[in-house]
Amino acid sequence: MTETATSSAAAHRPAPGEPKGFLDRYFGLTASGTTVRTEAIAGVTTFLTMVYIVFVNPTILANAGMDKGAVFVATCLAAAVSTLVMALYANYPVALAPGMGLNAFFAFTVVLSYKYSWQQALGAVFCSGVLFFLLSIFRLREYVINAIPKTLKLAISAGVGLFLGIIALEQSKIVVAHPVTLVTLGDLRQLPAILCLVGFVLIAALNSRNILGGTLIGILIVTLIGLPFGLTTFTGIVDVPPSLAPTFLQLDFSAIFEQTFVIVVLSFLFIDVFDNAGTLIGVTHRAGLLDEKGHLPRMKQALLADSFAAMFGSLIGTSTTTSYIESAAGVSAGGRTGLTAVFVAILFLMALFFAPLAGMIPAYASAAALLYVACLMTQGLAEISWDDVTEYAPAVVAAVTMPLTYSIATGIGLGFITYAAAKLVSGRFRDVSPAVIVLALLFAGKFAMG
Repeated sequence: MTETATSSAAAHRPAPGEPKGFLDRYFGLTASGTTVRTEAIAGVTTFLTMVYIVFVNPTILANAGMDKGAVFVATCLAAAVSTLVMALYANYPVALAPGMGLNAFFAFTVVLSYKYSWQQALGAVFCSGVLFFLLSIFRLREYVINAIPKTLKLAISAGVGLFLGIIALEQSKIVVAHPVTLVTLGDLRQLPAILCLVGFVLIAALNSRNILGGTLIGILIVTLIGLPFGLTTFTGIVDVPPSLAPTFLQLDFSAIFEQTFVIVVLSFLFIDVFDNAGTLIGVTHRAGLLDEKGHLPRMKQALLADSFAAMFGSLIGTSTTTSYIESAAGVSAGGRTGLTAVFVAILFLMALFFAPLAGMIPAYASAAALLYVACLMTQGLAEISWDDVTEYAPAVVAAVTMPLTYSIATGIGLGFITYAAAKLVSGRFRDVSPAVIVLALLFAGKFAMG
């Protein structure tokens, strides 16, 4: 906790024997060394660091043919409701929203590459949420996560980051198609490309200086710069929220028995499980909420809240909703309990009335944010064991093939296959768990069948 947050909490802490209010009793504010005021400040901080998703998510899912207005509403509602469940059920200062990377996988791989409809993709998201729920209920999550090598977990995260990077560069026309080299440099004299790079530098610089809402500020600045050049049109700031009807309960399960559909569901599940586990451990560790053994109390409740988020988000019309690492910003501001998340949820509900502002965000502005998030996610490559070729080679294959094949699922599959093969051929049988072998065989069968 910061010095300011600590002194603020001490100043407002109830005296011994003084009756505690409802919020203090429910969230354990005094026991956690925090106050309502500190939790409110932390909630605002977390919200401002992640609110960019309400502008970026509709732009990404629009590529899948989804209505931007409905996705905007679904994004706000999924974030608000899921965060509130995390707050009231698990009592953690962790906020949730549609995940970056997962939305790109939804739009560019499942819909555009695999040719599923966005309704079928929502069905896959719901199925992955159900599996996540079952894994959490029957405590199989620990086995699944522990069975997957750390190298592949890091590679998946980094690969998703690289995938987001190439999407950002393509949307801003910094990278374009080429008949011989597949991709090449676009025309950097064009304003969208220039403003994307300007936005990226602004976002990186603002975040490096710990400016609250740096990502959002960068998006809005380059959006405003584009106004006089006709790159975007001002349609207002506040209005009644658009209709949710175009995406509400539009799930399609008609492809549920297809092998590729099963791979898609498992891919959603893997990414969500690993990303969620890393976020929960990272945020709660920073908040000092882990026990003396390094375990997370109420882990089951937190995971159930996350699995609920995936199912609920798909029902109202958005890609997988998951825990956000940006919650660490609120923790740094003193947030220690679920009350922080309650304030985040309230702010996401208020964001529903800013649909006109979200609708005017151009592709190059959201691409700048995507490129920044890509950099954050690619940091996982630094943690890979670079002194063991049977570890880093499969990781590189997994990470590199995601952007180059425009498919997260393909990268995951090739990662598992090459990891299992490299270990077995080199005689290191003990390094390969049965789960990895089974998954490698499943992906190999999928590729063999085309």
